[in-house]
Amino acid sequence: MKRHEAREKALQTLFQLDGTELAIEEAIEHVMGAEQDNFYSLLVQGTHQNMPAIDEKLKGHLENWSLERLPKVERTILRLAVFELSFMEDAPSNVVMNEAIELSKTFGDDKSSRFVNGVLSKFTDELAN
Repeated sequence: MKRHEAREKALQTLFQLDGTELAIEEAIEHVMGAEQDNFYSLLVQGTHQNMPAIDEKLKGHLENWSLERLPKVERTILRLAVFELSFMEDAPSNVVMNEAIELSKTFGDDKSSRFVNGVLSKFTDELAN
């Protein structure tokens, strides 16, 4: 599975888990069936396990928004991207940002990609300093 497809499936899995009582294993099986992919598993498990730390990092970069008020798609895309940027050493920030923007164009509305780009730009600028 290509990394872009793994990110799409990870987004779908994490989206299902947001605000539900669904077990992570159930969400994974619903999206992946019997298929296995290491990158996908790392994204889903890592984002899910590090959610409190990811949310704290995100809160500082949301101007005039609270994390709870964000649309579920954008919140999930941002969490996934912040996980990659913060916890995966081999993730080039420009690739992660580009992938997040593409996901927001596919799954979000007309304004999603600009919003995701703005939040992640501030986040990556802070990481670079």
